[in-house]
Amino acid sequence: MLTASGCGGTGRELAQFFDVTRLGAFVTRSITMAPRAGRPTPRMAETPSGLLNAVGLQGPGVEAFLTQELPWLAERGARTVVSIGGGTVAEYTALARRLADAPGVTAVEVNLSCPNVEDRGRVFARDGSSAAEVVASVRAATRYDVPVIAKLAPDVADIVAVARSCVDGGADALAMINTPVGMSVDVDTMRPSLAAGTGGLSGPAIRPLAVRCVWQVHAALPGVPIIGMGGVTSGRDALEFVLAGACAVAVGSALFHDPYACPRIQRELEELLTERGFDRLADAVGLAHHPPGSGPRGRTDLEESSL
Repeated sequence: MLTASGCGGTGRELAQFFDVTRLGAFVTRSITMAPRAGRPTPRMAETPSGLLNAVGLQGPGVEAFLTQELPWLAERGARTVVSIGGGTVAEYTALARRLADAPGVTAVEVNLSCPNVEDRGRVFARDGSSAAEVVASVRAATRYDVPVIAKLAPDVADIVAVARSCVDGGADALAMINTPVGMSVDVDTMRPSLAAGTGGLSGPAIRPLAVRCVWQVHAALPGVPIIGMGGVTSGRDALEFVLAGACAVAVGSALFHDPYACPRIQRELEELLTERGFDRLADAVGLAHHPPGSGPRGRTDLEESSL
């Protein structure tokens, strides 16, 4: 059980409610090279079964993160996945170099839902070759010492093709999905609900879309570890992702109204697995792809090592 990027603050906020070391990993907000103020307000708007946000990559920059935020997590023994975002391949590379030797970094998550300023603002995640170039640069900059996770967006014609490109570029695992782009209009003001116009949609409304993406990518790349996310609010939601092919699950917007969501969902998931006769979560990963009635199954050493 992980937090989704941008939904757990710096870790201090969640630590008021539960021990963050109990998480599979704490995923940071996307860190950038320089400080960013983010987008203008209003930044968030509720939608049916969802939440739109256009916060932008607000943050203090990588130097402040390394001196003020990462040490706090490292001192507590939290497994920390550092999400990074940039506008150029060079910026991603520089970020990865700064993080490669930082104590306490468990893995680097490459947020590919950023506009490429060198390619007319096209989002990296929407082009397989661009996404692969970023992943390869991060992979090389970390000197292969730190696992690299590519975070994919669903707003693409063929998510399997993009996933394959990222794996070919050196990604050790895939995280999906990032928020799809959505919009709402306030009928009272007759203006967009968000100052930016559009924003990322999260919450239960996107779960079927996220499960579909995990299902397709696992079917095409069964040996690649997948972190599933998108509208997870209960153990049943988490199990759905696992059965579709995810070997880990991240919780995002549910944390905004239930800061205890991660330990609660993990407990519910464990109970559901026990009720269904599973001794290990690994035995349930991708089971929905197998013939009906196959039930809990064992794994080979190779399959187990990939998880």
